Amino acid sequence: MPRSANERHRIVPGETSPPPIATWLGLTRTSVEPGEAVIAFEAGARHANPMGTRHGGVLCDLADAAMGMAYASTLAEGETGTTLERKITVLTPVWTARLLAIGRVVKAGQTIGLMACDITHAGNPLVARASSTCRTVRGRQAEGR
Repeated sequence: MPRSANERHRIVPGETSPPPIATWLGLTRTSVEPGEAVIAFEAGARHANPMGTRHGGVLCDLADAAMGMAYASTLAEGETGTTLERKITVLTPVWTARLLAIGRVVKAGQTIGLMACDITHAGNPLVARASSTCRTVRGRQAEGR
């Protein structure tokens, strides 16, 4: 059944419906397993900053999507999550390339989880490394999310 743009997109292994922001940015989910997600991204001219390289915010979105999907893949029915903070270190500029973001759960606690993500491409094994802290939301706070 198709989903509306405002409906929550629960991440489950094998699900194929991407969230609207992923479609808009051009992110493609390549795999989701419990605790790990891989997202592909074709970085092109439309993602450029004023200096001509890929905008850091787009790289942050890519990492955030991979980490968020990895975290969501571990949540139980009736739970949802939200990002509390994120950090990214970009190690090399990117112009045009097919990037892969590998997000994984480093530590999943009862309420707080630590995520990590490596962004790579064929010509450079590590373009950027990101981390985030997520919070699991349950009960009334999770309703309607």
